[in-house]
Amino acid sequence: MNKTNIEWTDYTWNPITGCLNGCEYCYARKLANGRLRERYLHGGEFSTSLSYHDRYPGCVLDPFYPRFWPERVREMCLHIGLGERKRIFVCDMGELFGDWIPEEWQVQIFNAIKMNPQHTFQLLTKQPQNLAKWEFPSNCWVGMTVTGDGVGNASTGAIPCFEDVEAKVKFVSFEPLLSQIDFSCYTDFVDWVIIGLQTPYSPKTAPKIEWVAEIVEACNKADIPYFLKDNLKPLALPMSAEYFSAIPWDESQRGMEELRQNFPC
Repeated sequence: MNKTNIEWTDYTWNPITGCLNGCEYCYARKLANGRLRERYLHGGEFSTSLSYHDRYPGCVLDPFYPRFWPERVREMCLHIGLGERKRIFVCDMGELFGDWIPEEWQVQIFNAIKMNPQHTFQLLTKQPQNLAKWEFPSNCWVGMTVTGDGVGNASTGAIPCFEDVEAKVKFVSFEPLLSQIDFSCYTDFVDWVIIGLQTPYSPKTAPKIEWVAEIVEACNKADIPYFLKDNLKPLALPMSAEYFSAIPWDESQRGMEELRQNFPC
């Protein structure tokens, strides 16, 4: 478990690393092929039962191929009842709910979560069709990534998958926000929203201010708390209480504003 700079959580915990979703913008794949390459190539466990195994004969040489780290699960179990309440982002370096993940890996992870009720475990996926099969512990927040409108994973068309999911908090992460989204049709399914852009910042991939505004407006109308990530600041959002938790007194304070970053109750 590692302290993290991700604003909406306190720690990351990666009992599974690697993913087969194939997103072009994936920061985790870049890290796995960069400074974490040697660590990932010489650690973790494979499963030859992975449904995608035969398609990747060179998986042993791929640091971002799905791996299970049982020692990280054991470490979490050893911390039972210890420490003050923390928010823990599970598998930010992998996909916990991929079709290719053996169920026995997931069961071990959920058992460790149940043994630590003092913490809040935040789960985020691009495979939301696989969420409904699980009975999530009460200390789980369950989320899906949505990057654009339409049908399929990582699109607004996947949000209704939440209807059959039992979880204390169900959230959507619009990060990276890559296109205009009509979120107003889906607010009944969601308890919390995160909005962010693709990093590093580039004018070519940055969302329009209007796209952010439309999601914020839908959240306000539905009384859904929303968390605006700091990486949105280059968009020069309007100076209003919709976006900032404290409005500066004058222009000399511009750049020191705190974006509105609310959490569910």
